[in-house]
Amino acid sequence: MSSKNALNNLSRRRFLRNSVIAATGVVLLPSAFTSCKTDDDDNTVYEGQGFKEGVASFDPSQDKVILWTRYTPATQEQGKPQIILDVAKDKDFKNLVVSQTVEVDVNSDYTVHVDVSKLTSNTKYYYRFRSDTTQAVSVTGETKTLPAAGETSIVKMAVVSCANYQAGLFNVYGAVAESDADFVVHLGDYIYEYQAGGYGTNPSITTLNRAHKPAGEITKLADYRERYRQYRSDEQLQKAHQLKPFICVWDDHEVANDAYKDGAENHQANEGDFNTRKLSAIQVWHEYLPARVTDNAKIYRNFEIGSLVNLIMMDTRIIGRDKQLSYNDYLTPTGLNTGKFLTDWQNPARSILGQEQKGWLVSKINSSTSKWQVLGSQVLMGKMFIPAEQLILTAQIASGTTDPAVFAQYNKIATELATIKTRLLAGDPSLTTAEKARVQTVLPYNLDAWDGYPAEREMIYAAVPNKKLVSLAGDTHNAWYSILSDGNEKKAGTEFATSSVSSPGFEAIFGNNAATLAGFEQVNTLLIDDLQYVDASRRGYVMASFTATEAKSEWRYVNTIISKNTATVTGRTVIES
Repeated sequence: MSSKNALNNLSRRRFLRNSVIAATGVVLLPSAFTSCKTDDDDNTVYEGQGFKEGVASFDPSQDKVILWTRYTPATQEQGKPQIILDVAKDKDFKNLVVSQTVEVDVNSDYTVHVDVSKLTSNTKYYYRFRSDTTQAVSVTGETKTLPAAGETSIVKMAVVSCANYQAGLFNVYGAVAESDADFVVHLGDYIYEYQAGGYGTNPSITTLNRAHKPAGEITKLADYRERYRQYRSDEQLQKAHQLKPFICVWDDHEVANDAYKDGAENHQANEGDFNTRKLSAIQVWHEYLPARVTDNAKIYRNFEIGSLVNLIMMDTRIIGRDKQLSYNDYLTPTGLNTGKFLTDWQNPARSILGQEQKGWLVSKINSSTSKWQVLGSQVLMGKMFIPAEQLILTAQIASGTTDPAVFAQYNKIATELATIKTRLLAGDPSLTTAEKARVQTVLPYNLDAWDGYPAEREMIYAAVPNKKLVSLAGDTHNAWYSILSDGNEKKAGTEFATSSVSSPGFEAIFGNNAATLAGFEQVNTLLIDDLQYVDASRRGYVMASFTATEAKSEWRYVNTIISKNTATVTGRTVIES
């Protein structure tokens, strides 16, 4: 099946999405709260039923929100389950706006999606799901609609990414649940596809019983569903979903590592047809992370929030991305074929968005009157250009080498380059041309990010002049603050990139030696011109706040992912005006 046909099939796949309209003076439907019997006919005692994956809300707008749950039928339950949704403005459900029967989608893993409309803007709502048949009742969820223009002076969003179940506890989700964020922006890698004992596993968490299920790498529809159910069994992730509305996009691990529109690094021929796998993965994503879209293959969408923020959620991973370049393809016996690489790298036809999404993005930014244009991008948009002579060594280290000679050589060169760059910034007239070239001859480190598609990035910057751009990014498992600059070194915006929920960062490569990590951070902020801050070892999230005058980022970190502890510390605060 071709990539185009696969995505067309996905677009035509219609989930059972209930639509209900909020009202006032709603009468509470029969329920466990008004009836003592389990079944009027035979008094059956039901077993095994429940809303075991919790509740969640998604894609809030000024007057709508999608409410979600998954229902496990009782062993004795016959036929299609009938579920009642209650929505109220109070946690006691006395001021009801919805009490209505909604349908379970038995063809979508027994999930329930309800798009509730005619809500009041900037208002908190409480909701629950219940079965009058089996007496099962979900936990009470909380959600909030977005403010209309003039209804708020600040918008606060918690930005998260990269949650690997078998890498450690989800304390970051617990911290987000306890925060004062209005909503959560999830930039992808909500699940990981790897097998039990694969990527992310480390000896310190073996007692936590968090090995992936199913045990093998997930490639089929049933596999992805079981993996999502495992992730949604996590207490702290359930709490975050229970208390905060989420706005989500996928990244690569929801399908397979380093995915693009026609394939992925972690998909081999013996694992079947890639497009069939992608179709299954994206279907399950929509089952568990519903988005308000008309085409399931196109998850890019925007949210206008209180005239302050135009939040633009993009798909830089699946819909339009051309295959990533690899330096390995340009290596020769004498080194890197720089000329060939530069020609391919700067090719203006290469895209990370696809033409349709790029046109949509430019149109949405230019037509918005909001103060801040906030881009939810899976991967880093800021330039991470490092001295060329560091490139191969850095790649070797990132690939997991343990060769002491490689680390020694890296440290030697990094020290030399840092010394030269310090002298250059100080205006040292004694620097030679050769020395300057060592720090000024730079190449992109991460070709999987926007750095691998520089021509399209320049097109975006040029098409939206005089806009206040803020990029939110995930993917790397580390925290970054960068200036977004165009090819003429003119500032185009700012990037607040979050660390991971649990996936390991550079500490997995360099170890937990504080001095080593600090040195790595200092060298990189010195040598990478646009990089202002990096944290290479801690797990956490970004609290991004926007007012009429400033955009603020707080990089918040948990102390551990080995034992349950949601306390956070703020590692850095940045304010842009």
